[in-house]
Amino acid sequence: MSSTVRPTTGADETVYRPGRWLALAVLVLAVLLVAVDATVLGLATPFLSEDLAPTGTQLLWIGDVYSFVIAGLLVSMGSLGDRIGRKKLLLSGAVAFGAVSVLNAYATTPEMMILARALLGVAGATLMPSTLALIRNIFHDPRERSFAIGIWGATASAGAAVGPVVGGLLLEHFWWGSVFLINLPVMAVLVIVGVKLLPESKNPVNGPWDLLSVALSLVGMVAVVYAVKEAATHGASWEAGVAVLVGGAGLYGFYRRQLTLSAPLLDMRLFRHRGFSGAVLADLLTILGLSGLVFFLSQFLQLVQGRAPFEAGLAELPAAIGAVATGLIAGKAARRFSVRSVVAGGLAAVGLSLAVLTLLTGSTGYPLLGAALLIVGAGAGFSFTVTADVILSSVPKEQAGAASAVSETAYELGAALGIALLGSIVTGVYRGFTAPDGTPPDVAAAAHESLGGAVEASAALPPARAEALVTAAQEAFTEGLRMAAGVGAAVLFTTAVAAWFLLRGQKLAEGVEH
Repeated sequence: MSSTVRPTTGADETVYRPGRWLALAVLVLAVLLVAVDATVLGLATPFLSEDLAPTGTQLLWIGDVYSFVIAGLLVSMGSLGDRIGRKKLLLSGAVAFGAVSVLNAYATTPEMMILARALLGVAGATLMPSTLALIRNIFHDPRERSFAIGIWGATASAGAAVGPVVGGLLLEHFWWGSVFLINLPVMAVLVIVGVKLLPESKNPVNGPWDLLSVALSLVGMVAVVYAVKEAATHGASWEAGVAVLVGGAGLYGFYRRQLTLSAPLLDMRLFRHRGFSGAVLADLLTILGLSGLVFFLSQFLQLVQGRAPFEAGLAELPAAIGAVATGLIAGKAARRFSVRSVVAGGLAAVGLSLAVLTLLTGSTGYPLLGAALLIVGAGAGFSFTVTADVILSSVPKEQAGAASAVSETAYELGAALGIALLGSIVTGVYRGFTAPDGTPPDVAAAAHESLGGAVEASAALPPARAEALVTAAQEAFTEGLRMAAGVGAAVLFTTAVAAWFLLRGQKLAEGVEH
């Protein structure tokens, strides 16, 4: 097998590469690595809160700093992979991801945990763009590529399910840091097998990697998201205003600099393609509407409904099952019907399910919750698989890394904004609950920081008063979750309408590329 994907002039071995499906199996391990890490944190949050005692703000930073950093670096890392080789970047990033996972596992303070999550974002930024870009260069048949992207997306969803289930088992027998150590065996297999099976590919027009553009992208993204987070949590302030100005200046500087470079990190002309821009926007808004809710759902299942970690992980499985099932058939459905009907229909289904979750209470039975999660997963599987295919099909394969990075940036930026905005709604409503009369001020203060803090602080009270405090905290948390679900539903319905118009006339490729 050749080590480099070369342009083809006919139906030779590079079009239908014999080892392409084994190579895909290696790539989905990288997706699994990132997906497991993203979902397992929510399950570990109650234990992490008890051990590290973070404030409510620190807890949000632990949840979203990974997304902040990865969103700021994805474009830069996607472009770096286009230049030095996507296989090289992927395998190097996997080693770094595993090493930093150990630092996450053994963090001893909230500040150390935040730093470890940020470093994990740096490593994670090398993985996702490389996997999609390699798929774009390995699979030249559009129908095969659609199916490969479906497997890629289904693996991400399966990882989202495997994370809580495996994490739940670990949390019932070990300390919370063990959930990060599950990355190590996956990383080891990925690197050992990937060295042999993955083909190398890069952009033959190999310009320099512009460090100033990297800095502008990182500063711009992080500052803007920080400003949104601060404004959502504390209202308008001079800190948020300064962050908006710094972030806006950084992103504008990045945009202007790309127009002047002969080999830019991101070719801004990609956004002239309506299908590309529409798919990116749909991804960003969809994740924004979902992520804040998903981040707090594990806490609801454990701390409100009293489920054990493993049971909570199993309770979230329907979302992954739905996403896996629809992701594998999404490309076929988009060709039979239309791209816009599959994407818009999927998003509307997600919005409807989130609307149902506005009825959530502490005593809500699992059939309703499980059905809603199943439809959320099915709708997301249709939407994300087709938009990823649209994004990759809209650009020359030499720019696959940069295009994949834009797609993943939208995903991670949406996750960061979603946790910041919807998470701030949950936190704001929660902090407004009234502690029962006679609760000591220090206990009340600890209880208002987080639901996990309320459960822990209640141990210092007499049983009756402790139960009253925890009940009040659970009701406030659930109310915040309902409000976040309502906002998320509105975002998803709006996105479905936008996708219907922006993806008008968009089709997936049919013929084999030569």
